[in-house]
Amino acid sequence: MPSATNVLDLLARGRELVDPHLRHALERLDEHSRLVATYHFGWCDEEGRPTGANSGKAIRPGLTLLVAEAVCGSPEPAVPGGVAVELIHNFSLIHDDLMDRDTQRRHRRTVWAIWGDATAVLVGDALACLADEVLAECNSPYAVHAGHALAVATRELIRGQVLDVAFERRESVSLSECVDMAAGKTSSLLGASAQLGAILAGADAATCEAFRTYGWELGLAFQIVDDLLGIWGAPEKTGKPVFSDLRAHKKTLPVVWSLEYGGVHGRELAAWFAETSDPSEDDVRRAAVLVEDAGGREWALAEAEERVRKAGKALDAAGIAPANRDQLDQLAQFIAERQL
Repeated sequence: MPSATNVLDLLARGRELVDPHLRHALERLDEHSRLVATYHFGWCDEEGRPTGANSGKAIRPGLTLLVAEAVCGSPEPAVPGGVAVELIHNFSLIHDDLMDRDTQRRHRRTVWAIWGDATAVLVGDALACLADEVLAECNSPYAVHAGHALAVATRELIRGQVLDVAFERRESVSLSECVDMAAGKTSSLLGASAQLGAILAGADAATCEAFRTYGWELGLAFQIVDDLLGIWGAPEKTGKPVFSDLRAHKKTLPVVWSLEYGGVHGRELAAWFAETSDPSEDDVRRAAVLVEDAGGREWALAEAEERVRKAGKALDAAGIAPANRDQLDQLAQFIAERQL
C-alpha cells in the first residue's frame, strides 16, 4: 500500500513548480476575471484578500511533471504542460459546478453561486484560452505537438460532459455508454497530462502513447472512485453532502452497473429512479443501500483496482527507471484508494 504522505509530497512539489507560472498566466486576465479565477484557485476570498484555502491536490500537473522526470530526469521542461492541464481542469470545474448547480467546492461557494452564470462561463472560457497561450509561447521544440494533444483531450472532455448532461434526460443508460462518458469527461485530460509530460521531455511516439494510456486508465479509476465518493464520501472530505449524487438522481458508474446487473435490487433501484418527487433523506439512504445490495459498490471497487492494474501494464512499455516507476505506481494506487 502506498504512503499517502509520500504521494502528497510529490504532488506538493509539483504544485510548487507550477503555481508561480500559473499565477503569472492569470495576470493576463482583466481585473474582474482575474479576481474570480484567483478566488476559484483558493488564493483569495471574494473581496480579493489573500487566503490559505485548499487549492486541490494538483494531480494533473503533478502527473505531467512526474512523467517528464521519468523520461528525461527533470520536471522542468514540462512545467508549461503542467500549467496548461491545470488551467483546462479548472475551466472544466467552473463549468461543471454551473451545470450541476453545485454551490460548494472545497468547502467554499462556487464561482457561479457568487458571481452568476455568465461570469462562470466567461472565466472558464478564459482559463481554457490561457492554456493554449501558455503552450504556444513556451520555448520548446515540442510545443505544437503538446498543444495538439491538449486540444484533442479538451474536445474529448467536452464530449464527455455533453454525454453526462444528455444522460440526465434519459430513462436508461447502458454501462458501456457510461464508461464512454467517463472516458471523455475524466480519462481524456489525465491521459493528456501524462502524455504532455512525455512529449515535452522529448520522448518518442511509442513512449508518449504508453504514458497516455497509463493516464487514461488512471482516469477511469479516478472517476469510479469519484462516483463512490459521490454516494458514500464523508462531507468533511468531499465538501458535499453524503449521498449527494443520489439526491441529484445522477446515473454514475456504480449506479448504472447496479441497474444493469443488480437483479431484483437493480429493478427496485430503477423504480426509485423513476420517481419524480424530491427524495427525502430516508429515500436517498434507501437508494444507497440498494446500490450496495445490488453489488454496485463492490463492482466499482474491483473495477477501480483493475484500471490501476491496466495503468501499470501500460507503464511496462515506457522503459523507465524503477524509482520513477515506483512513484507512478504509488500515484495510481493513491488515486484508487483516496478517502475510501
